[in-house]
Amino acid sequence: MGRKSTKENKNVYQEARDALGWSREKAADEILKIENGRYGYVDKYKLVKIEDESIKIQPEDIVALSKVYNKPELRNYYCCHQCDIGAIDAPEVIYKDNVHEILVNMAISLESVNAKKTRLMEILADGRVDDTEIPDLDKILEELEKISMTVEAIQLWCEKAKRLGSENN
Repeated sequence: MGRKSTKENKNVYQEARDALGWSREKAADEILKIENGRYGYVDKYKLVKIEDESIKIQPEDIVALSKVYNKPELRNYYCCHQCDIGAIDAPEVIYKDNVHEILVNMAISLESVNAKKTRLMEILADGRVDDTEIPDLDKILEELEKISMTVEAIQLWCEKAKRLGSENN
């Protein structure tokens, strides 16, 4: 078994591994077992470089780490903070373990958009948006974004729950 990490200011990838109590060797072994090289090769030396940020993590490494650590939110983190395209406009999904909170947020957002649907139809009816309609459209877009984020949070929760369920069977 490897040594316990003492590094402060750990990045999200090291925090995810540490939360499992795994050494880099154990993580690399699990990646190899589960992924069997399908998403790339991540050994303990590459994990060191990923965790100390001396190399740029690659998308295939993110897929492998997120699956092995059962942290699908790592993919969203990567897209929002490290991907050149995603960093421009990908919103970060705040993952919550409490599915009830996620569902309440979804219900609130859906109700808000439902209350504004007539105004949205009025704005879109002529196929153009004039200057007087932009403030209302901005509010509706904000609510739609909340729904989108909530849907992604539900997807992350379901993916994680599915993986945990399959491990218990």
